[in-house]
Amino acid sequence: MHVNRTLRHLGDSATPTTARLQGIPDNDSGTFQTLRIMRNFVHSAIRAPDQVVRGAVIKILSGVVPRDWSGEIRALHAFVRDQIRYMMDPEDIELVQTCEKTLELRTGDCDDKSTLLAAMLKTAGHPARFSAVGLNGEGFSHVLVQTRIAESWIWLETILAGVPAGWCPPGVTKAYFLKV
Repeated sequence: MHVNRTLRHLGDSATPTTARLQGIPDNDSGTFQTLRIMRNFVHSAIRAPDQVVRGAVIKILSGVVPRDWSGEIRALHAFVRDQIRYMMDPEDIELVQTCEKTLELRTGDCDDKSTLLAAMLKTAGHPARFSAVGLNGEGFSHVLVQTRIAESWIWLETILAGVPAGWCPPGVTKAYFLKV
């Protein structure tokens, strides 16, 4: 999540093939604004009449034993981590895609993949929150999803292949959480 002065929304629910360009601050408030846009995309995907995300969740969970909540979380995490290609945004532009657009393109950066994972978790009845993190004393530079298993919130990293649910990037010195 590189927050720059320009933010583009791809796949706006009203017009799925258009983008909207708006300016955002290049600081913490810009990060918070981006997270709110991501949360809105999650809510839109859950409520969408075509239920694209729900259909994908049902397919992904078809091999998981019913009521195996940890198994559901692991399956959804693995799908977004491994089946959606990580690709950085263009330089100096922060693109934020809808969940449907990320599923269609099968690619996105950390905010796109986190938005999709949060929508999938919520669709399956699991709580979700975004976590913007700063590493090694720097400002916010990455976003992950967290979900709760029992009473513990666990990290779900989406951009590094093979990392298990619960893995957290080393050197987190700053974190901001936004409930989805």
